[in-house]
Amino acid sequence: MKKKIKISAGVIILVAAIIVLFSSLYMVNYNNYGIVKQFGKIVRISEKAGLHIKTPFIEDVQLVYAGRRIYDIPASDVITKDKKSMIADDYVIWQVVEPTKYYKTLGAVDARAEERIDAAVYNATKNTISSMTQDEVIAARGQQLTETITKAANSDIAEYGVSILTAEIKALDLPDDNKNAVYERMISERQNIAASYKAKGDSDAQIIKNETDKEVTISIAEAEKDAEQTVAEGEAEYMRILSEAYNNEEKAEFYNYIRGLDALKLSLKGNNNTLILDKDSELVRILYGQ
Repeated sequence: MKKKIKISAGVIILVAAIIVLFSSLYMVNYNNYGIVKQFGKIVRISEKAGLHIKTPFIEDVQLVYAGRRIYDIPASDVITKDKKSMIADDYVIWQVVEPTKYYKTLGAVDARAEERIDAAVYNATKNTISSMTQDEVIAARGQQLTETITKAANSDIAEYGVSILTAEIKALDLPDDNKNAVYERMISERQNIAASYKAKGDSDAQIIKNETDKEVTISIAEAEKDAEQTVAEGEAEYMRILSEAYNNEEKAEFYNYIRGLDALKLSLKGNNNTLILDKDSELVRILYGQ
């Protein structure tokens, strides 16, 4: 009987030891914070993933996801500086960066955090767009608008231990009643821009054409001048050569003789030609061998 009692006591002690051991251990997963609390008060934060030890039955652990989260904010109406209504549809990427603040202010409840983020991003979007005209908002869509809204929203939620990595307008639309008017104005503006580009292009093309025509005219004039000069120089050289070739009486007579034969030959081309010559002409002397 005593032996059975001893065995039962040993089993109880073993079970109790196992319970105490398991109550002393807790696991922190990757991308999580382990908030260790004692009677509801934070005593430490475990940021490293793995197995950790706590005081059994006195300390308890609350895990908080530390990775990035995405939250889709419902679309809302906003008014531009020039009193035009627009519909902004935002989404947010956020994460917990200070788990102590996150627990103390929001109880580490994600739904409460998203309520604060919703309000902060809406106010940032509304204030940003209300400081711009509708045309400025459309022109700034993208990175510029995202950075402005993100910075403004973060300043409103810093006390909660969360950070908005990006607050971006995924859709920025117009109410149906003025959508067509805005589109028509945008089309008209872009047509005016296109027309100005075309006019400038036509003007530049005409300037280039005029300059090209001027260069061509100058080139042709210079070429004609050079050609005339070359011809004149050729004729002068020809006359110089002739002058040198027939610079005495014998050569002059021979030259006249050849020129006379050439003239006679040209005169007798064709059929039934009659040649009337003066008896004292050079051709008569040539024909008579004088």
